[in-house]
Amino acid sequence: MIDKKVKMNNFNGRKVELREGEDINRALRKFKNKVEDSGIMDELRKREFFEKPTTERKRRHGAAVNRYKKKLEKERLPTKLY
Repeated sequence: MIDKKVKMNNFNGRKVELREGEDINRALRKFKNKVEDSGIMDELRKREFFEKPTTERKRRHGAAVNRYKKKLEKERLPTKLY
């Protein structure tokens, strides 16, 4: 039983320590923010299924095209309204 506790303390995860009288919902919210900021869930979703290299290239290329279109739209001069 003690060994299990020691192993859990060495786990490289996120943790939130509760202060005296602190609400559990507040601590849960802090934990969720830490996990989201660290990018753990994004990495997990990415590794959940195997993605073929060609599919990954197509996805990245599509994202680059969308970024470029967004950049052009941002730099475009406004149309004349007269």
